[in-house]
Amino acid sequence: MPAANWRTPDVETFRTTFRAFLAREVVPHLTEWERQRRTPREFWKAMGRSGFLCPWLPEEYGGSAAEFGMSVVVCEELGRTGFMGLQTGVSVHSDIVVPYLEQLADDEQKKRWLPGCASGEILTAIGMTEPSVGSDLANLKTTAVRDGDSWIINGQKTFISNGVDCDLIVLACRTETGTVPAHAGVSLIVVESGTPGFLKARPLEKMGQHIQDTAELFFEDCRVPAANLLGSTGQGFRYLMQNLQRERLMIAITAQAAAEQILAKTLP
Repeated sequence: MPAANWRTPDVETFRTTFRAFLAREVVPHLTEWERQRRTPREFWKAMGRSGFLCPWLPEEYGGSAAEFGMSVVVCEELGRTGFMGLQTGVSVHSDIVVPYLEQLADDEQKKRWLPGCASGEILTAIGMTEPSVGSDLANLKTTAVRDGDSWIINGQKTFISNGVDCDLIVLACRTETGTVPAHAGVSLIVVESGTPGFLKARPLEKMGQHIQDTAELFFEDCRVPAANLLGSTGQGFRYLMQNLQRERLMIAITAQAAAEQILAKTLP
C-alpha cells in the first residue's frame, strides 16, 4: 500500500477508539505507574480485551487479522502519551516477539501461546543483549546444549524489556560453538517463566522509561523441551535480522509521534 494511503477510514476509526481507550483507562494512571516503576498486568488484559494487542494476528489465535496500519496507530498513540516506556513494552510484545511465535512455532505451540498473547494473559520478551557483548548477536555467550529431548541453557541477558513480568521469552542462544561465521551457531529457543533455572533479577535502575520493567536475567542449567526451538538450529541470527527491521520501523514511528507531541505542547 502506498505510504500516502495507509490512513484508511478503518484505520482512523481504530485510532479514535484506541485514543478514547487510552484517555479513559490508561492516561489517568500513567504518573502512578511511572512512580511504581511497573505496568500492571490489568493494563495488558484491558488492552487484550479491547483488541489492541497483536491486532495483526489471525482470528483463530485471537487477533483481528488487521492491516499493519492498526499496529502503527497503537505505536503512535502510545508515543503521544509521553510515557515512552509504555510504548516500548507494548511494541516489544506485539510487534517484535509475538511475530517470531506466529512465524516459527509449531501448530500446537501457536494454539497454546498465541491466544494468550492477544488477550494479555501471556506477556512476552526477547533475550538478545548480554553484559559482555552488548547487542553483538554473532558473538553472544549464552549457550544451549542438547541433552536428549531437552536443551540445557546457561548464560545471562541484560536490558531486557518486559523481563520481570514476562511469561515467556524468545532467547537467542549459541547452540553450536566454533562455527564459521560465528553467527551460524545462533538459535532461538522459547523459555517459559517458572522454568527451573530461569532467574529474574529486580528491575534495573534507569534514567527514564521507569514504567518499563527492564531486567537482568540469568539461566543456570535451565532445562527446556527440545521442541521449544523456534525454526531451525543455527538460523537464529537470520531470523533476528529479518524481524529487527519491524522493530526499527516501530521505534522510528514512536519517535516521530513523540516529537510531534512535544512540538504541539511547546508552540503557543
